[in-house]
Amino acid sequence: MGQAFIALSAWQAMLAGLLFFGGIYLLFGAATWLLTHYLLPALGVGRTLDPRPLAAGQLRREFTQSGLSILLFGTGMIFPWGLLQLGWARLDADAGWRQVLVEILVLAAWNDVHFWINHRLLHTRPLRRFHLPHHRSVVTTPFSTYSFHPVEALMLGNVILLPMVLHDFSFWSLASVPLFSLFFNCIGHANYDFFPGVSYAHWFAASRRHHLHHACYNGNYGFQFTFMDRLFRTRLEAGAAAPQLDAFRRRESLGDPA
Repeated sequence: MGQAFIALSAWQAMLAGLLFFGGIYLLFGAATWLLTHYLLPALGVGRTLDPRPLAAGQLRREFTQSGLSILLFGTGMIFPWGLLQLGWARLDADAGWRQVLVEILVLAAWNDVHFWINHRLLHTRPLRRFHLPHHRSVVTTPFSTYSFHPVEALMLGNVILLPMVLHDFSFWSLASVPLFSLFFNCIGHANYDFFPGVSYAHWFAASRRHHLHHACYNGNYGFQFTFMDRLFRTRLEAGAAAPQLDAFRRRESLGDPA
């Protein structure tokens, strides 16, 4: 597959990228939506995190913004393709499964570091206006995952470029990054606690942590893991969104739609 990718023309590489990113966005998003809105509730597994309704027109906005992100991610495949064409990066065609596994683990850790740095920057005064479109989804959905301003999409979408010039990765290791990234992003934005029995610090509680980030806006800047938020002391307390959610429940019990 690696040689086949290198052999593509620039236009073919971008078209392949568009089909790939658009396909996994729709597949993972729809699967997570069906799982959290129908299958898991019917089985009595897990629970909804934020009971508040979606904003008017939210899904339409998320699809529109995500479409632009997919356009940028897809056409952006010209950059890793270009690194390979110029000889600035190479693919290891002889990597065995153990090497591929180690590379995926390294890339998963790098993805968390890269995400935290860029996410934290997007919460600074000069850049936060580029992050606000994503935060319009206070109550998140799996389709919030790519709902970015173009500047944010460009910042988050360059995650594999630096690793590519530092090491000759397997094609499959690099291809895994958008797959596990979107998978965990869908989980994190599902507004669903898949494992209520695990502690808030557990890796499997990532959806709880990212729900709090959207509910509170600041804090919990990490991706799937917690080491960056622990290191820089940006982790929110487990009950950080309780005042907002309790206020909503009180209004609901009084029949106040405001």
